This record gives sequence, structure tokens and C-alpha cells, in this order.
Amino acid sequence: MSNPKRPVPAYEAPGSRPETARERAYFPELARGLAISAGHFLRNLLWSRDPSPDVLHRRGPNAVSTVQYPEEVAPYPPGYRGMHRLVPREDGRPRCVACYMCATICPAQCIYIEAGEYPEDPIEKYPVRFEIDELRCIVCGFCVEACPKDAIRMDTGTHCKPSYDRPSIVYGIDRLLKGPAVSHASDVWFKREGSDPPPEADPHPIPERGR
Repeated sequence: MSNPKRPVPAYEAPGSRPETARERAYFPELARGLAISAGHFLRNLLWSRDPSPDVLHRRGPNAVSTVQYPEEVAPYPPGYRGMHRLVPREDGRPRCVACYMCATICPAQCIYIEAGEYPEDPIEKYPVRFEIDELRCIVCGFCVEACPKDAIRMDTGTHCKPSYDRPSIVYGIDRLLKGPAVSHASDVWFKREGSDPPPEADPHPIPERGR
């Protein structure tokens, strides 16, 4: 047996109404639209804008809330670490030993390294080329976590500057090597002949198990 009650639609569309004479004339409505646009333009032109850095909380007669970059820069959140930098040693050389761990773990494959050896110490390697394509970088920080020598950090607090050409966004050693020098007692270059062992080294290592 069919239900005698008709289902009530979720939304009742309003019925069409006849156009008024002013709407059919077209020009009065055109003038009304221009007046609204001119009112917004004059209000934003004559009244100053709220200088609050939080654009969502700007108040006042001026309704412009766009950040006027580069004159205005939105504050970074407290957890923002910034772009990469290669950490220098005390002698100015990069701490990087060209182990390729950062390039291997990078999910965006934006790190390119070419390794070389120091002539005075062929055991130790260094990056002849170390480049980061900042356009491909997804700022995940995996390279910082993977580096065994604390040679790359993301603590600059800055972001990549805009550019019109791609090569200028590829950062090399000359642009990455900056910031204060860092040294650790376990560094390889402190373990050469005639040097003392690092303080944190265990003086009583665990002996190997017998077969």
C-alpha cells in the first residue's frame, strides 16, 4: 500500500519573481554596482589599515587584509626552523664528509653531492659539490635527522627568496656554508695520530663475544 503522505523536499527553491522596471532598465543597476565598488575603493583609500600582523584580526574601516609583501612579512610560527645551511668547522671547511646519507633519504631527491678527498688527508672526504634545489625541497627535515656529522641544519629562520629563473633557486656550497662553527670531540679530524681520544669515548669497551 502506498504512503498517502508526500515526502517533504529538503530545500524549497524560491519561486521566480518578475523583474522590476529598474532591473529591466539595466543602467540603474549598473550604477548601483559601480557605487558599491567605488565605496569600497574610497574607504580603503582614505582610511588607514590596521597594522596588526595577524591579518585575520585586522579591524577598522579599511577592509584590506592582504599582507603587502615584501614591505610586510607575516611572522613565522614558533616551530618554523627555516632553510638549510651547511655547518662549518673551526677551520672554515664544511663538516660534511660526503657520505650521501642526506641525498639518499631525501624523499624529493633535491640534494646533489659530488665527493672529493683532501690531498693532505686522503682518508677524509668532503663535498666538491653540494647543491639543494629549493624548488623541489618539501622541508621535511629528513636530511638533518640522517646526517651523522651534524653537517646540515635547518635553523636559519628564513625562507627561500622568490626568483624568476630556476638556476638561482639551486643553492650551492657558497650559499649554504654559513653560521657559527661547530665542533664535537668525536669528529674524525680530531682523531688523527698524536691526538687524544674524545672525552665521551668509553674507556672500557664491551669485549667481543667468543665464538
